[in-house]
This record gives sequence, C-alpha cells and structure tokens, in this order.
Amino acid sequence: MKVVVNVEFHTDFEGVYWIKSDGEKKIATLNLSPGRSFYGEDLFVFENMEYRSWNPFRSKLSAAILKGLKNFPLKRSSKVLYLGAATGTTASHVSDIIEKMGRVFCVEFAPRVFRELIDRVCRYRSNMIPILENARIPERYRMLLEEVDTIYCDVAQSEQAKILADNADMFLKNSGWVFLAIKARSIDSTEEPSKIYEMEIGVLKNRGFDVKQVLDLEPYDKDHVMVLAQYLR
Repeated sequence: MKVVVNVEFHTDFEGVYWIKSDGEKKIATLNLSPGRSFYGEDLFVFENMEYRSWNPFRSKLSAAILKGLKNFPLKRSSKVLYLGAATGTTASHVSDIIEKMGRVFCVEFAPRVFRELIDRVCRYRSNMIPILENARIPERYRMLLEEVDTIYCDVAQSEQAKILADNADMFLKNSGWVFLAIKARSIDSTEEPSKIYEMEIGVLKNRGFDVKQVLDLEPYDKDHVMVLAQYLR
C-alpha cells in the first residue's frame, strides 16, 4: 500500500482519476474491493479512499486513454458487455468505474482462464457476471443478458469486427457505444497491420457503426489499435 501525494478527477472521464505519488502521475480507478489487488497493480490511499493504478501495458483501455481517447462512454450504473474478458484485468477497472449499480457481463471462452476470472476477480465483485461461452455465438447467452449501453471487444480471433457487430445486433441499445481492440496478428500474421485495420473498420461501417476514433496503441501494445464507434441502427 502506498500513500498518494494527490488525487485528481480526470476532467473528461467519469470514474477515472490521476494519482501523483513518488514524483509520478498515473491513471487509476477507485477500488470497489478495498485491500485487493488483482494483477499486481499498486494500491494507493488518499483521504481514506483506496485507488488502483491502471497499467497501460496490461490494459488496452488504459493505453487508449493515455493515447488521447476523446470520448469515454462508461459511467456509474452503465451496463457493459465485455467480450474476451480473459482473467479480468481491464474488466475489473470497468467494474470500478460503473460501481455497484452497473453490470459487466464477462464473456470468456477458455475454461482455465474462466476459472481464474471467477476465482481471482468475480467472486469479490457483485457487479461482474462471468459467462463461459464463445463470443461468436451470442445466441447461447442471450437469456443471461439485458440490453447494454456499451460493448468492449478484445478477442484474439479472426473476424473481430464481425463478432462485435453480431453481439451488437442482439444486445446493444440504439446509439450505444463500442470499443474494439483490433489485434492484427491474431487475424493474419502475414499481412500488413494497416490493411487489417482498414478491413475490420470497414466491417464496422458496413454494419451500421459510426467510427469516431482509431488509436494506435504503441508503445503499450504492438500491432494493436483501439476503435471507438457508435451504433446507429
């Protein structure tokens, strides 16, 4: 546990903070599970409140914020569908931001990873709902979800934009928002990443998304971009 010199609200993004400690400035979220660190992140205390540092080398959403994300469609009480939740690193920070009245529906396909997601994170957070399913087949978990405000997609598969769009058709409210972390090497390791980004973004546009921003995540992630888009049925 570290003591923080100062904490400031992020001027544009609800639930995101700047912390200053030991001469460094980092982004953080207010810990919904005080005393628990989930992936080795530092915990900081300021005025009896505990904050978790949000490592951009471990979280593409954190990296996107530091790379100049202009819109942040996550807030208190948001309903979020998270595709490719893995062990819950980024999902846990989303959980902090939306607080107890929100919901993060965490879809993960790999059983071993899913067990870690439950044992390490979800069991300590009532607003995280783990779902062991394949994001390519949203019909299988339709009965477990309600309409969501935002979809966050970070899947290491081909057809990443199609997977997101298929889930949006089923679960995303009109004018809802999506984050798509495009992993170029997971789609085609031989093609130029720029061509893959163009192809995947084209899929989103053809499926009714208004692409607002595309952020290269270097130096935090190589051959990755984060796409922010709004769904217009």
